Amino acid sequence: MNFEALASTPERLAIREAVRSICDRFDDDYWSELDQNHSFPHEFSQAIAAGGWLGIAMPQEYGGAGLGVGEAAVMMQTIGNSAGAFAACSTVHINIFGLHPIVKHGTEAQKRAWLPKVISGEMRACFGVTEPDAGLDTTKLKTRAVRHGDHYVVDGQKIWTSTAQEADRIVLLARTTPIEACQKPTEGLSLFFAEMDSRKVTLTQIDKMGRHAVDSNQTFIDGLVVPLEDRIGEEGQGFRYILDGLNAERILNAAEVLGIGRRALGKAVDYAGQRVVFGRPIGQNQSIQHPLAECWSELYAAELMTLHAATLCDAEQPCGAEANAAKYLAADAGFHACDRAIRTHGGMGYARSYHVERYFREMVACQLAPISREMILNFIAERELNLPKSY
Repeated sequence: MNFEALASTPERLAIREAVRSICDRFDDDYWSELDQNHSFPHEFSQAIAAGGWLGIAMPQEYGGAGLGVGEAAVMMQTIGNSAGAFAACSTVHINIFGLHPIVKHGTEAQKRAWLPKVISGEMRACFGVTEPDAGLDTTKLKTRAVRHGDHYVVDGQKIWTSTAQEADRIVLLARTTPIEACQKPTEGLSLFFAEMDSRKVTLTQIDKMGRHAVDSNQTFIDGLVVPLEDRIGEEGQGFRYILDGLNAERILNAAEVLGIGRRALGKAVDYAGQRVVFGRPIGQNQSIQHPLAECWSELYAAELMTLHAATLCDAEQPCGAEANAAKYLAADAGFHACDRAIRTHGGMGYARSYHVERYFREMVACQLAPISREMILNFIAERELNLPKSY
């Protein structure tokens, strides 16, 4: 299949142009100020919602566009390629993959009550799965939801809950049956779309290396009452529901990272062409040219894998290895591009005024989350190479 042609269909080119026209209204200075002030990008978020882009992969009957992961990846790559980089992506990312369990497993009443509000921007959601002591070992999470008639009472803790300070509801995974009472560790976990009741949910913002415009939090839940009608799907099947959106998440994250890497590379190329030392542009030197050419090649290769994974995902074909490989390749390629952008700028790459240091700080997170490169390699080694499970 010609994936390059697939990326350039009239529909996808139109998506790219429309999203870029919104992103271009928010320049590097806008995002730099938010980064320094640790302020959420409300204006940008509202502009994306007003354009109808929060529902790009949501069903049309609820106000969405009904498009696929491939189109969503084009959108997220365009946002990543903007001045907002990963912070901009993080303001909309949850809508694309995080609410997929509601689309697929929610009741008709739940979909009609929640999805239109999320798509319009009236309601904001966050994602509560990761815990301090469980990390990527999701089956070992300790947050408990105990049923009392027509409601559950939830107690526990989550970490790295992005946009929780702005969220009205949380996609929350909690254990409803003790793990020792389950035949498999993946059983007994249930998924909820719970209200962020400030009387029962306490947020402590994490001071972190980058992406300061979007909050990340420790989330403490103490006696949160969740009505039965806010449970998504069947009790005990939450782990399976979460898995439904993970391949799409990997693909979208890869697309975002490619956008950031390409923006950093573009900045480096511009600077290399303008900066004159010893009577010639530094871009004339092979020691500058060759690393930039390597970055271009790595980003291009990672994009082809991302398009391949998205095509499989939209065709509802198995794509776990391809989605994970896309994320792995894109994260490395994006990191190399951001690192090289700083090195090309020399001392000025360390200065905020050239912005590449902000891209780099945000890119570091993309190698760690939502899954580390080491866990991706474990997955591929086990599933594709048939090697023994190592963890």
